[in-house]
Amino acid sequence: MNEIATLSTLFAAAFGAATLLPIQSEIILGAIAYSKDYNLWLLLAVATTGNVLGAALNWWLGTQVERLSDRKWFPVKQEAINKVSGYYLKWGKWSLLLAWLPFIGDPLTLVAGIFRTPLKWFIPLVALGKAARYALLLAVI
Repeated sequence: MNEIATLSTLFAAAFGAATLLPIQSEIILGAIAYSKDYNLWLLLAVATTGNVLGAALNWWLGTQVERLSDRKWFPVKQEAINKVSGYYLKWGKWSLLLAWLPFIGDPLTLVAGIFRTPLKWFIPLVALGKAARYALLLAVI
């Protein structure tokens, strides 16, 4: 696979993993890094960018939840929104540092949109947590 295709695959996997799709970008990142054919900083940048943009899609969906939540295709159930809203109300925007966590991270970014967290806070906090997770993964490979 050529470099552009490989990096595009990594970006798409990271983007999809940040949404509510069941995708594991860490496996793809690990496999590409293990090949030793790519600069680790480049892989970190591509994976983090894709993952943050996927989280931003969740944020946007959160801003539209009143309009979209009754649709069959809408990926988040009200009970999940209620549960994660409790964390968000307790910790505020700082909870976005945990957006990388399984099970609560993706709904957390959606709830940030519901509460209209400004993107000037959302993007850096989410990016910091997600970059740290990918950096740790790359450090152990």
